[in-house]
Amino acid sequence: MTTQAKLLVVDDEPSLQDIVATSMRFLGYEVHVAATGREAVRVAGEVRPDLIILDVMLPDFDGLEVMRRVRAAGIDAGVVFLSALDTPKDKIAGLTAGGDDYVTKPFGLEELAARVSAVLRRVRPEDSGDGVLKVGDLELDPETYHVTRAGRDIDLAPTEYKMLRYLMINANVVLSRQQLLDAVWGTDFYGDDSVVATYISYLRRKVDAEGEPLIHTHRGFGYVLRAPRH
Repeated sequence: MTTQAKLLVVDDEPSLQDIVATSMRFLGYEVHVAATGREAVRVAGEVRPDLIILDVMLPDFDGLEVMRRVRAAGIDAGVVFLSALDTPKDKIAGLTAGGDDYVTKPFGLEELAARVSAVLRRVRPEDSGDGVLKVGDLELDPETYHVTRAGRDIDLAPTEYKMLRYLMINANVVLSRQQLLDAVWGTDFYGDDSVVATYISYLRRKVDAEGEPLIHTHRGFGYVLRAPRH
């Protein structure tokens, strides 16, 4: 992403709050936390998050009320509800109240990360616009399909280009194989997800042929593209 997305994680269960916050920080997000509805509204007003991961059941007032108060304060953050309530009526209530997604407990962290990434793409459209993408000395122009690194032209096949563009749009965010598979090949692709690793290898040979590596593997999680840290 062109700027680091800010998340607010709201949950009154310390262990769950910690594991969600830690996993989101690992993925490259700036993360703030709150354990009550009142604290959530206060922190949201202070940090103006791009997205709130919001537990429905809180000790003072519920997540729906948190969202109403946050919206009334002019904060347009995306909202991903977390809840043990999994009936269609509960989900409809959360989504019709203005939530962007609804994840039922228990959930996998990879699933939550994918939902968060999808909502952020909707609420932060400037991050996936048509301007030139830059990560370190790597540049991609989506209008001309021209890719360079340190002024050196990089010739990419169409699938390689799609994958690199998605990695650059989500720079500093660890993307799972499934996220890359969906973004590059589409959600109706039923092949082996090992194709992702194959194309990551192709990109590394071209993008990281010279200079410090930009494409990194996080074992058990996925891949991330980030500028060298000096």
